[in-house]
Amino acid sequence: MDHSHDDAELARQPIGYWSWATHEATVTHIRSALAEHGLTQPRWWVLNQLVDADGAGRPRAEVVAMLRGYLHIGDGLDPEIDALVVDGLVTQDATTRLRLTPEGHALRAMAYERVSRASAEIHAGIPDEEFVAALKVLQRMIHNVGGKAWHH
Repeated sequence: MDHSHDDAELARQPIGYWSWATHEATVTHIRSALAEHGLTQPRWWVLNQLVDADGAGRPRAEVVAMLRGYLHIGDGLDPEIDALVVDGLVTQDATTRLRLTPEGHALRAMAYERVSRASAEIHAGIPDEEFVAALKVLQRMIHNVGGKAWHH
């Protein structure tokens, strides 16, 4: 792969621009993959929060609290959950516990395969060591400026 600049010039490039451009390219790629299955990224996140919570489900407030910081979703998550319920992919009981329906499980499984391919395309030609080093550098930059960016 050809790079935009030689190493000395790359060292002087603005990280804000390159991190933004990376975000735009990778998030757009993943969202396009999800759209093939009629999913938005927030709905995908909700399905993933529920996939291992079958019998007991998960409290809606817990799912919202977990995902609230993802790409500034904030208060926009409740309408996404409501849409999943209306579409019959998730149920919500009287105690507001959320559970995947069989249709929700099936859609999540199909979308998971597609997102896995999209992720592999993003990571193509990048050894794990380089990927880990890049994330550590980005995390250090976030720390250096007192930023907050963490999820589990």
